[in-house]
Amino acid sequence: MSISIENTDLIVIILYFVLVFAIAAYVTWQERKKRGEDYGSKDYFLGGKNLGWFVIGASLFASNIGSEHLVGLTGAGARGNMPAAQFEILASLILIVLAWVFVPFYIKSGVYTMPEFLERRYSRGARTYLSTISILAYVLTKISITIFAGALVFEVLGLSFWTGAILVVLATGVYTIFGGLRAVLYTDMLQMIVLIGGSLAVTYFGLKAIGGWSDMLVILKTQNPGEGQGLSYLNLWRPMSDPDFPWTGIMFGAPILGIWYWCTDQFIVQRVLSARDVSEAQRGALFAGFLKLLPLFIFVIPGVIAFALHQRGMLSSMTDPDQALPALIHQILPTGLKGLVLAGLLAALMSSLSSVFNSSSTLFTVDFYHKWYPEASQRQLVRVGQISTIVLVVISLAWIPFMRAMIEGGGVYKYLQSIQAYISPPIAAAFLLGLFMKKLNGRGAMLALWGGFLIGMLRLVGEYLKNENILQVNNRSLMDYFVNSNFLHFAIFLFLVSALLLVVGSRFAPAYSMERLKNLVYESSEPESGKRSKEFWLTLILIGAVVLLWLVFSPYGIA
Repeated sequence: MSISIENTDLIVIILYFVLVFAIAAYVTWQERKKRGEDYGSKDYFLGGKNLGWFVIGASLFASNIGSEHLVGLTGAGARGNMPAAQFEILASLILIVLAWVFVPFYIKSGVYTMPEFLERRYSRGARTYLSTISILAYVLTKISITIFAGALVFEVLGLSFWTGAILVVLATGVYTIFGGLRAVLYTDMLQMIVLIGGSLAVTYFGLKAIGGWSDMLVILKTQNPGEGQGLSYLNLWRPMSDPDFPWTGIMFGAPILGIWYWCTDQFIVQRVLSARDVSEAQRGALFAGFLKLLPLFIFVIPGVIAFALHQRGMLSSMTDPDQALPALIHQILPTGLKGLVLAGLLAALMSSLSSVFNSSSTLFTVDFYHKWYPEASQRQLVRVGQISTIVLVVISLAWIPFMRAMIEGGGVYKYLQSIQAYISPPIAAAFLLGLFMKKLNGRGAMLALWGGFLIGMLRLVGEYLKNENILQVNNRSLMDYFVNSNFLHFAIFLFLVSALLLVVGSRFAPAYSMERLKNLVYESSEPESGKRSKEFWLTLILIGAVVLLWLVFSPYGIA
């Protein structure tokens, strides 16, 4: 659907673009001026490793927010799928794990990439596996879907799909190529502010249009009686038999995917690697944890508001739940704020795209090029990083026709997106167990990574063939459980199998010396100070906030 916008809205959007480029240019100029001839790969790929907690936390949040949040979570709220917000709330707890379990080792080891850390802990083969899988997954999923969503936002503004796609790629690519991670992080900080401000405006004006929170509850009770005293639209919890969001999958399966994404994926962890020290990295991760509590209120709740407005006949432009956010922008927001919210949408998409461009170029330069040419100078590494980003921009543009055909053609793209869910448990097992079990080695890691990958791909192919009616599966058979079980339950199974392969495989090769494992496992690390730091109290507050949300948005938490 198209959204009618005034000149004032266009001016707001243009000013946003100008400000983003101005910040990127200023940050890049200042850093190069400060470093001069000493400007090298550490500055380009890790922002000089001297950044503070606020910039890191803002970038963690902004780079994470993508089209699945802007459209998917709002649509989930309009459908009554409130449990979709559990992934956002659980991210707050996983970020605590990142801060306290993983960050000390990442910072002390001085690595540039997650595959580099995996090589130090296990083997060169483990590094190559993770680098290759990560780059392919970024290109096939993160980059393509972000470009597609950005093009759709421009279509809303009246531009053609292709014009929008090219604009979002080139605009984001320019400041990523020249500014490196530092420019990405500081523009992320602006984009976080614009995104949150615009989304809060949607929530506020939506509630105002419906008459307030209490009036919305009355509509929900009237239109959706039954479970939770008519408030299932505001219930985060579903029974174990639920096909989409069983509470067992949420509590035990989703954290496995979360550990992979928030604690081991280069796309995210590169932000904490840029911190000046462990304390700043931990505070940045905890700050992001607090920010991850917001999507419930700025994405999912607006979807519930849209449903209530639609029931009253006040949101006629919403013909499908996935149109909840565009419909709210179109009919509820005043002139000027429409431009701010649309700028927020573009902010989220550009932030994700710039982050994945920078992460992919870092992986290629550090994990491949530098291995091939170890004598390469710092200036050469920066140049290769810039060139690899340009190549990614070109590949992304060339991939758009195929990606658009897959999305519009039906289920193929859905299964392509599922790849992340089925490759993450083995990686999470390798990282998490590797910190605590010093006897694990490269042979076990390769068996777990490749064995887990093959099992995940078997599930992916079987699911696709079954849904396309090519594969016939008998009810309650082993194949039925393997193919049809909830994907979060399958993640638990795959994690346990990968952990078993990791432990058993490691028994067929000698353990590494403690000297090699220094700063890579807990047994060889220096004990952390027992004092009650600011990070400790922030952690307790964050855990309390998560528990409070779980209680409030339970079947009988809201009356």
